Amino acid sequence: MSPIDWDQPATMIDLDGKAPLIGTIRLCAQHFAIFKAEAKTQARVLLTQPVHREGRRTRTWLLEPFEIQALVDRLHAEG
Repeated sequence: MSPIDWDQPATMIDLDGKAPLIGTIRLCAQHFAIFKAEAKTQARVLLTQPVHREGRRTRTWLLEPFEIQALVDRLHAEG
C-alpha cells in the first residue's frame, strides 16, 4: 500500500452500523488503536483519495482492518 498522509480526510465506518467517525487518517488510526479485537474486525476506513495496493491493477478507496493496523503501527513508530 502506498503511504497515506496523516492529514488526509477519512471516515471510519463500522459494519455493525455504529455512527461513523469523520476526521483524518491520524484520528482514525488513533481510534482504531483503542478498539477491542471484535470492534477492530468490523472497522473499515473510507478514504477521500484512493491508494495503490501492490499486486492490484486498480487503486482502492477502502482500508481493511489489517491495513488500518499497519497505520497504527506506523503511527507508533513515528511517535
